Amino acid sequence: MLIVMTARATEAEVADVVRAITELGFRAHPMPGTMRTAIGITGNAGVIDPARFENMPGVAEAIAISKPYKLVTRDFRPERTVIEIGDAKIGDGGLAIIAGPCAIESRAQAFAIAESVQKSGARFFRGGAFKPRSSPYAFAGLGEEALKILAEIRERFGLKIVTEAVDEAGLEMVERYADMIQIGARNMQNFSLLRRAGRSRLPVLLKRGLAATLEEWLLAAEYIMAEGNYQIVLCERGVRAFTQHARSMLDLAAVPAVRRISHLPVIVDASHATGRKYMVTPLARAGVAVGADGLMVEVHDQPERALSDGAQALGLDEYEQMVRAVRAIHDSLA
Repeated sequence: MLIVMTARATEAEVADVVRAITELGFRAHPMPGTMRTAIGITGNAGVIDPARFENMPGVAEAIAISKPYKLVTRDFRPERTVIEIGDAKIGDGGLAIIAGPCAIESRAQAFAIAESVQKSGARFFRGGAFKPRSSPYAFAGLGEEALKILAEIRERFGLKIVTEAVDEAGLEMVERYADMIQIGARNMQNFSLLRRAGRSRLPVLLKRGLAATLEEWLLAAEYIMAEGNYQIVLCERGVRAFTQHARSMLDLAAVPAVRRISHLPVIVDASHATGRKYMVTPLARAGVAVGADGLMVEVHDQPERALSDGAQALGLDEYEQMVRAVRAIHDSLA
């Protein structure tokens, strides 16, 4: 259920509604908007009688929500969510670029790439410390050593750090060093990890699962929001299909579809969607054209020597060319 307050509702009236919800044994999710405050209710096993709230001071209406997800919808929050990390934003109408290597391999490698990312005007640096690999013998990341390098990059270049957590212990470590927690495609339905991310103070970048429907993806975001963390960025990174020419099929239709349903920002990962670097720039351009709030791309100073996903990593010059191209498209659509 969604409780919609009047535009003139006071903070005390909002607090009274939240208290009434809590006393019923449910969880209240107040979300202030530019015009009014909406309060979502979760934790109810059955239908809630709207009459419990409709006559309370400051309440405009109580709306039953039939969708399996409640908090991620535009019913709950008509205004689009903007993720703010210091002076860097995702979802404010600009084009956020999250760039960096698949994995942090060394301090020298990471600093060389970070310098290029900073010069491009991007505000976010990505780099894996923990890598969930298909093979147990593949490079799985440097762990906390990589996180320390990422923290140095933030101090040196002023970039906001985005890195993946693959389990709850790793998430606690990521919280100490990073600015945004990435939940990867393989963990999109790791519900204990989602709940733990929902209790974090950091924003979460949630990638779509390898074979997830839009509903399953949004429900994964709902798990995080239900725990109280409303700062989520959705990332379309391609799904498995009958393709042999690319690693995955980038579902560009998911971008406008999600924007129609949800208030959360949505970005496109053109690197993992293709697995081939010659496709990255064309699909990054396409992602911007269909309305993505940002892009995630893999960049390496020596892609041919990368320990992880070198085939899809742009070289530094290729990355700079891509940034110019996608910004031109974004500016032409503004």
